[in-house]
Amino acid sequence: MDYPVTRGAVSIIYLSHYHPHPPMDNQFGHGFVTNLVRIAQHFALPPAQAWFGAGDHVEGLVLPEKFKGTPVEELTTLLKKKVIWHQPGTMDKEDARDVVAVINRLVVAIDHELGIPDARIGEFR
Repeated sequence: MDYPVTRGAVSIIYLSHYHPHPPMDNQFGHGFVTNLVRIAQHFALPPAQAWFGAGDHVEGLVLPEKFKGTPVEELTTLLKKKVIWHQPGTMDKEDARDVVAVINRLVVAIDHELGIPDARIGEFR
């Protein structure tokens, strides 16, 4: 149903059936780079805060066909396991450091697969 609203001389019609973004199966994101960035954002926080909600983004992390059978697939699987298997409150700092290391290896592996042979993280992070 359309809902016309008048603001001064301008009439605006709100379309109740219009959704600029279709509903998602997973409200925490769905995709590869999209969810990888969301996971990385969690681990930019202090270790005690990083874990809360990080696993939600793993659920929607989808490996593109292009990366099947490559180091990207292996590292994506490792990342998922490290995030899902972590027990909050137990070794938060050490496990967060491991997750960040896997993310760093993963993004370099993605660049390699995309044709950037000299990709690297760099010294300043």
